[in-house]
Order: sequence, then C-alpha cells, then structure tokens
Amino acid sequence: MRRVATVWRMSVRIGFLRAVNLGRRRVAMSRLAAVCEGLGYSDVWTFVNSGNVVFDAIGRRASVEAAMERALEEELGFECTTFVRTAQQLTATLDARPFTLAPGGTHFVTFLKKAPGATVAQRLEGLSNDFDTLIVRGADVHWRMRGKSTDSRLGSRDWETILGPLSSTSRNVTMLTRLVTKIDAAERPRGRPRLSRG
Repeated sequence: MRRVATVWRMSVRIGFLRAVNLGRRRVAMSRLAAVCEGLGYSDVWTFVNSGNVVFDAIGRRASVEAAMERALEEELGFECTTFVRTAQQLTATLDARPFTLAPGGTHFVTFLKKAPGATVAQRLEGLSNDFDTLIVRGADVHWRMRGKSTDSRLGSRDWETILGPLSSTSRNVTMLTRLVTKIDAAERPRGRPRLSRG
C-alpha cells in the first residue's frame, strides 16, 4: 500500500516538451498552460520559452506523459513528446553532479522515457569523445561539453541510432537550476518542505 500511495500522490511535476518553438513547431507558453489546466492539473505555470511547464498532478509518470501528449497533439496539430519529472526527482538529478565542469564548459541533462538497460546505457556512454562526456543515471543522461553546446560533436542522429526517434529531450543545467529555485520559492508559501540541494 505504501508504494501505491507514493506513486499516485499529488506532487509538483515538470513537463519538458521535445523540440518546440523550433521551425514550425510553435507553441505559446500560455497555450501550453491552458492545455495542462484542461487536463485538470493545478497551479500551472511555464518557465522560459523552450517548453517547460510546472503543475500539480496525481498519477504515474507514464500516464501523465501520455495524457499530455494526446492533449497537446490535438491542440497543436503536431506530435509533442513530453518527459515528466517530479520536482524532487529533478532536484536529485541536479544534486548528482557526476563530473566537474571546467570554466567555459556546458552541462546538459537529457531526459529519457525510462532508464535504459545496461547494454543501451553502455552504448550511450560510448558516444563520449574528447569534447562530449555522457554519464547515464537512471532515466537521465548527464552530458558534459568542454565548451559551447553548439560545438558538440554529437547530433540527434547519434542519439536516435541508439534510442530511436522522439526518445529524448535536453536542457541546460543552468536553466534547470533556476527552475528548481523558482519552484522552491513558489512552494514555500504553501507550506511544502524546501527542495534539497546538496
């Protein structure tokens, strides 16, 4: 019973949309918030313009992702793969810090639908080179670049060769840290415990 309660309890979630506001795949953040509210999610707000939405919801991650994807495709007219994490999960990911970032370096987190098996994880980490380093931690991949992300030697085809299409989305850790800070500030007046940052 305890496990079921943990899975289904109301909690702060963050939805990360794949490849929006690129080319013709445009979505206003107000429209994204409205879709989430239409699904019955509460305390909805968005963060920057890259498809990041915060909300309170009940349910398993896969169920929330599927509901959002159906509603977004119906509203927007194009596929909108979504990756959901709880605020606590995102905080734990940021706290992991699997490597040191040198000055001028870049750290992304790439979100997957589920933790890959050992063979797939090994293949992902095998994409590492003298500029890019990948470390798999559960359903998240920490991606360090020794410089700007625009200079990365890894492209979408590298990821898709291993994971398949529409299988991941990436965010800069600098942005994610700002997002967690804002979530923490929003939750404190509601009496919720502060998100741990080690």
